[in-house]
Amino acid sequence: MGFSKELIKLDPEKTVNELTEILKRQVFIDLKRQGAVIGTSGGIDSAVVAALCARAFGPEKTFGVLLPDKDSSPDSRKLGIELAETYGYSYEINDVTVALEGAGCYKYRDAAFQQVFPQWRPGWKAKIVLPTNLLDSNRLNVYRLAVESPDGQKSEKRLPLKAFLQIVAASNMKQRIRMLTLYYHAERLNYAVIGTGNKNEHDQGFFVKYGDGGADCKPIASFFKTQVFQLAEYLGVPAGIRGRTPTTDTYPDEVSQEEFFFGLKFLTMDLLWLGKEQGYPAGEVAEVMGLAVDQVERVWKDLDQKKRTTDYLRAEPLQI
Repeated sequence: MGFSKELIKLDPEKTVNELTEILKRQVFIDLKRQGAVIGTSGGIDSAVVAALCARAFGPEKTFGVLLPDKDSSPDSRKLGIELAETYGYSYEINDVTVALEGAGCYKYRDAAFQQVFPQWRPGWKAKIVLPTNLLDSNRLNVYRLAVESPDGQKSEKRLPLKAFLQIVAASNMKQRIRMLTLYYHAERLNYAVIGTGNKNEHDQGFFVKYGDGGADCKPIASFFKTQVFQLAEYLGVPAGIRGRTPTTDTYPDEVSQEEFFFGLKFLTMDLLWLGKEQGYPAGEVAEVMGLAVDQVERVWKDLDQKKRTTDYLRAEPLQI
């Protein structure tokens, strides 16, 4: 069988039935826990995982935690609540702003913003972006800081490495404090923490070690983002979540996952990745996708590079 765009399609009913059975075995038998805790963000991945858990364990043994901070979109809270009401599980809202302030998250991050834009102040918008089209041959794979003042003045500059690392290190506190909170609820309930990362995030390193990468089991870590959307439709995830652009929901300005990390539309990236993974020739994949061979090879090279440079995130702690 030749390469085809149809290869990305799942049998949603079969897949959901298999996943719910695996979740039951992993949580009840392997982990010896009594239910599931999920951090829900109003995004597609956590919505699908919450829906799977409600099926596997019942709403009475599924607990959702909304973990906003002062930078979070109001839509995240609204959609997280709608999700819980749709599947009938209990939830709690734990705002982590004060914890992040105490840890120095905003102080360290804002100081790094000011290294690039000295005029930046709290109340301004800010986000980190990459050039968004990985298919372009002249694309420079360097991060830039984009800011907007309260009166709407926008500026953008290339991010020096020192400032970039400080911004990311400070912002990663958000995922680690959120995971800490999830384990509080898991331990008080004797439940397992269920991870919400998909294949794109897990294999490309788009997660925080011991943050959103830390969980007891990861049911959708082998599924492309495109396939997660297929599962969401089958599971009846609310339309507002299915239609929402995937964002990081991390910075003082909304930034899509494409802008921040992946640099390509998910459907295009997933199909190119699938072609590479299944060993199809670049020429065949390029013809089906309507691309040049060098564009396909450029994406494949980027996939390999991201996986290689983020291997340490997936590694177990080294022992002597």
